[in-house]
Amino acid sequence: MQDGMKIFQAYLKSEFSDENIEFWLVCEDYKKMKSSFRMSSRAKKIFKRYIQAEAPREINIDHNTRELIRRNMKTPDSLCFDDARRIVYGLMEKDSYPRFLRSDLYQDLLESTSESVQM
Repeated sequence: MQDGMKIFQAYLKSEFSDENIEFWLVCEDYKKMKSSFRMSSRAKKIFKRYIQAEAPREINIDHNTRELIRRNMKTPDSLCFDDARRIVYGLMEKDSYPRFLRSDLYQDLLESTSESVQM
């Protein structure tokens, strides 16, 4: 599972769209936080890195979702990025992942896996 994630991340990096999986993974960790102080600090970092307009790793979400998250930053909770997470997951599911499955990287992985199983 972890190796598959790393290979998918490498593929996304080669396609210049690894900010999506990076955001999704950061949000998974964020949701596990218990301290509201740490959660607030981390939420601001996530917002600055992925959500705000012209963010260094800006994800592709609509204006309304971006504004909702901006308002949620006043009192961030474990769910404040869920709408963006769903959008990003959907983009990967419908676009990036199917392309990954057709990629040379994935096909090479399948071949090497089947060769090692046959030996």
